[in-house]
Amino acid sequence: MQYIILDLEWNQPWPGSPSAQKVLPVSIHGEIIQIGAVRMGEDQSLQDEFQILIRPKYYRRLNKRVSSLTGIKESRLKAEGVGFPEAMEKFRAWCGEDCTFLTWGFDDLTIMRENLMLFGFATDWISRWYNAQMIFNAQTDGSNAQKALKTAMELCGIAATRPAHDALGDAYHTAQVCATLELARGCREYETALRQHENGFHGAQPEGCLDRRVFHGYPDKDKAIGDMAGRENRCPECGKAMKSSRWYPQQGRRYMTMATCPEHGKYLIRIRLSEEADGTLRVSRLIYEGASEAAKAYEALAQKPRRHHRRSSRKASVKQPDGAKKEE
Repeated sequence: MQYIILDLEWNQPWPGSPSAQKVLPVSIHGEIIQIGAVRMGEDQSLQDEFQILIRPKYYRRLNKRVSSLTGIKESRLKAEGVGFPEAMEKFRAWCGEDCTFLTWGFDDLTIMRENLMLFGFATDWISRWYNAQMIFNAQTDGSNAQKALKTAMELCGIAATRPAHDALGDAYHTAQVCATLELARGCREYETALRQHENGFHGAQPEGCLDRRVFHGYPDKDKAIGDMAGRENRCPECGKAMKSSRWYPQQGRRYMTMATCPEHGKYLIRIRLSEEADGTLRVSRLIYEGASEAAKAYEALAQKPRRHHRRSSRKASVKQPDGAKKEE
């Protein structure tokens, strides 16, 4: 058995952009542009490394924010990147058999599964996957707080020797943190660590938050949001049904809306979607006071005029009575 410590970088279109409106064979939240991985033996010694750049097929225009964060440019992807199928064949061959995957956070698993399905690859070979954050918390301070990789490195006395927000750099630093843990025990006790993770929430209840709750078992995003806008959309004061406004997408599979109770007024609803081990979605929901600081972010978005994309204008040819054509 071997551990594969993995990190991904992916491209995301801006909400409302033409790329975001593309209808894909499989719904994805980002298209992978870089894979970085470190192999760790059963004795937890670091053995070898893997990295590859991927030329996106669907979200070809690189999001400026992604480029700024990762330092990856479109020109580099075009020059050095390969197609996803080729990259995945190389990565799977490098991984070999009997792998346990570890990532820092939950998002990489979701993105990898979505991209594999998009390109028609099986996903069963990545089923043994653990969030190293949960193992780290369980074996250190026992907290529920979501720690950044940099924070975990500092707590372990690990100095950064690779660039951050680079897939291989982050994978390498994650592997160094994992090397300080009892991984075999952490994997055995993983389900317990998840249950102790405040049912999907991190840390203390945010200021202005009136209620937070987790819902399980949704087959897809539409069903999840439909339930949050429908039967589960109840006033935290009186329990009566509320009416939702427009839902706005946020980074990290988050969405927010303003709901109104006919008796108690407005409440901000914020949700985050996370994938469970069985492939269904978990919804972590927070309800804020309508006059809270968090609600101001929604009001700012709601006041912005909606952008309408004009269709490309074509000169129309109008047939004249004498049979000639006139361009308008």
